[in-house]
Amino acid sequence: MARTQAADYEARREAMLDRAAELFARAGFQGASMADLAAACNVSKSLLYHYFPSKEDVLYEVMTSHLDQLVSDVSEVVASNRSDSDKVADLIHAFMRHYVGAADRQKVLLNELNNLPGDRRAEVVGKQRSIIDAMQALLGKLPGSPPSGPRLRAHTMLLFGMINWTHTWYDPAGPIAPDALADMVAGLIRRPAK
Repeated sequence: MARTQAADYEARREAMLDRAAELFARAGFQGASMADLAAACNVSKSLLYHYFPSKEDVLYEVMTSHLDQLVSDVSEVVASNRSDSDKVADLIHAFMRHYVGAADRQKVLLNELNNLPGDRRAEVVGKQRSIIDAMQALLGKLPGSPPSGPRLRAHTMLLFGMINWTHTWYDPAGPIAPDALADMVAGLIRRPAK
C-alpha cells in the first residue's frame, strides 16, 4: 500500500530544501551526506528518503526551486504593460529580492552545478539561459544599448555578474536596503553603453 502524504507535505519538503541549501552552501555537495542532511533537517534518514530518493535529487530541487521562481519573475515582468526600461528595473528588483531571501540557494546554484547528472545539469542550464536571454532581449530594446551580438551579451552578463555574487558581500540588514541596491544596479545597467 502506498504511503499517503501528510497535509503539510509541501511545507515540510520546502523546509527540508531550505536546510539542505544551508548545508550545501556551507559544506558543499560532496561534503554533505544524507545522514548530514537528515540531521540538518531534524528528521530521520528514512523520512528524508520519503521526500527525496537521493542526495542528487535534493541538490536538483534546491537549484530548480530557486530558478523556477526567477523564471516566474521573468514571465510576469515581460508580460506586464510597463516600458522596457521599467521591465529591466522590475526584473533587477525581483531578482535581488529573491537573491536576498535565498542566498544559500544562489550560492549552491553557482557552485554545485557540476554535481548534477548531465541531463539534470542541462535542464538547469537551460533555465538559466532562458532568464539571461529574456533579460538580454529587454536590454537590447533600450536606447543606446549595444547592438545585438557579442557586445549586448557582454552587457547582459555584466548585469548578472553584478547581482549573482551579492551573496558574497551584501548584508541586507546593513545600511543599503535591497531595493536601494537594485536601484543602483538598474541605474548602472540602463546607461547607454559606449
